[in-house]
Amino acid sequence: MDEGRVSSDRIIVFLGPSLSREKAKGILPDAEYRPPARKGDLSRVGNSIVGLIDGVFLQDYPPTPIEVYTAIAKGARVFGAASLGALRAVELERLGMVGIGKIFRLYKQGKIEGDDEVAVTFEGRDYSLHSEALIDIRYTLYHAYRAGVISKDTRRSLVKIAKGIYFPYRSYEAVISKAREKGIDEDELDALESYLPSNRRSLKEEDSIKLLKFLRKYTNIEE
Repeated sequence: MDEGRVSSDRIIVFLGPSLSREKAKGILPDAEYRPPARKGDLSRVGNSIVGLIDGVFLQDYPPTPIEVYTAIAKGARVFGAASLGALRAVELERLGMVGIGKIFRLYKQGKIEGDDEVAVTFEGRDYSLHSEALIDIRYTLYHAYRAGVISKDTRRSLVKIAKGIYFPYRSYEAVISKAREKGIDEDELDALESYLPSNRRSLKEEDSIKLLKFLRKYTNIEE
């Protein structure tokens, strides 16, 4: 990709539950923040710089790969990360879309598959989560394992349980409840419940921040 910088372009960011607007504006204050992308939204961006983070999954139809590619062909520079943006970037990297972050790389390398890794349900007004993304559950459980809170076997079992829950109902509470039903070590589950309130991690949030910092640098915006 051309590393040349631009300074006067319109920046549009499609953002919902992956990162709070307050944090986003603290990183990239001059962007125009829009709700999670729906079908048709990318057809109206013109030749803007577009940060595609969140899109709808269950609530409506998201922008299709063809729609995103058409926007690129018409002059938009589209960068994706974290959620729907990572998915579309993998599909369209050869056609000019740029992927940012670890989730994009995990999809590209085939280490994760399926929309449900990043899909969540959320409140329509403030984007507060109703469910947890599987990729974020994986990420948090990995750190819980590294911190000695749970064993490797328990981590693997919990990920398997989480994957088996339909994404609108996927939560730590649901995962731990099913783990107890399956007889997974009570002491480890109790320790995990104590660990979670202060130690949840969101790879989707971290990748969203990486994308906004990339756009700040790309557009030559001073910190």
